[in-house]
Amino acid sequence: MNLRLHLAERGADAERLDQVTGYLREELLQLDVRAVTALPAGPPPAGSRALDVATVGGLMVTLGQSATALQTIVTAVRMWLGRGRPVQRAVRVEIDGDVLEIADASGEEQERLVALFVGRHT
Repeated sequence: MNLRLHLAERGADAERLDQVTGYLREELLQLDVRAVTALPAGPPPAGSRALDVATVGGLMVTLGQSATALQTIVTAVRMWLGRGRPVQRAVRVEIDGDVLEIADASGEEQERLVALFVGRHT
């Protein structure tokens, strides 16, 4: 199962967003995942020589075999968001067109939304 993550940080330029995306990527690689790669930006424009264009702030996570892998990844993302305070961060999590956006919701609200999302995909 592949999970797409789109990260945002209020006031961050592309360089800063790339940096914090790299931090989250390193954390996720410590979990039950097969791979965590930059999210491709799509096909390059016709006639360009670009081979591998990546979306700044985007990660593609290929989950491991654990039944709890998705829950573990989403929990790690929530913890990463919390460590970013006081800067406002947000993460958009997507699986097969189903989207969960985690941002400024209360902890209780986040728990409820995460449980619903994970329940649909496990």
